[in-house]
Amino acid sequence: MKDELIRAVAADGAVRAFVAYSRDMVQQARQLHNTSPVATAAMGRLLTASCIMGSDLKGEKDLITLQIRGDGPLQGIVVTADNKGRAKGYVFQPNVEVPNKYAGKLDVSAAIGKGYLRIIKDIGMKEPYSGEIELVTGEIAEDLTYYFAQSEQTPSAVGLGVLIDRDTSVKQAGGFIVQLLPNTEEEIVAKLENNVSKMPYITDLYDMGKTPEEILEMLLEGLEPKITDRIPISFYCNCTRERVEKALISIGKEELEKIITEDKKATLHCHFCEKEYHFNEEELIALLESAK
Repeated sequence: MKDELIRAVAADGAVRAFVAYSRDMVQQARQLHNTSPVATAAMGRLLTASCIMGSDLKGEKDLITLQIRGDGPLQGIVVTADNKGRAKGYVFQPNVEVPNKYAGKLDVSAAIGKGYLRIIKDIGMKEPYSGEIELVTGEIAEDLTYYFAQSEQTPSAVGLGVLIDRDTSVKQAGGFIVQLLPNTEEEIVAKLENNVSKMPYITDLYDMGKTPEEILEMLLEGLEPKITDRIPISFYCNCTRERVEKALISIGKEELEKIITEDKKATLHCHFCEKEYHFNEEELIALLESAK
């Protein structure tokens, strides 16, 4: 099954829903960052959520960034996504190990600890929109549910999951977000709440062979869902040597001169994809000329 996000409406537009399958994307992130199982689960949940939320952005250059900072051993996670289903991310401490919550259940909340979730939307305005909440559980899905209610006044149900195989690779990954529009009839609300309450873990459903479409039907049973979009999703980092050169120029003449004089070289590292960009003395001098 390929990585994909499907979007749908139901109940004559009163409900909207997103269901994602993201195994390959999360596996690629795991391989890039060499994460432990609990770090993979935490990063994968947030990556999946970012793809879903990014699909709501209107402009081609719009970006959404989700940041978690906590006092647990993981310390934090940063992910960013656009409206084309492309996301990238990293965890601050990729090799974290914490005891399982119970047999077979990774304890993401213990790895993250207490802290905050910040969501930044860069939609071409003078200043990006930013909303922040204290973490409710650190399990990420519950925290996003609270964020939607508090910061966007949108009643939502969120499910996110990453299932790790015995060899620590990603066996299954995915998520869903279902949202109610204002003034939705109580009967529709009750039906949706009943559907969500009966849902198994989304990774268990994928492990049973269910498709995103079948999961959507379960979530919106009795509400006449209609699929409106299908978006392929993937791990994608847009760093390039040209962008890194611009970053070096942006630090200013004095700083560049200092690097040339003291180090005679520079290495810049991309946190998102682990690429390294090396510059020798001649290349730095050329950049200095550009800065002037």
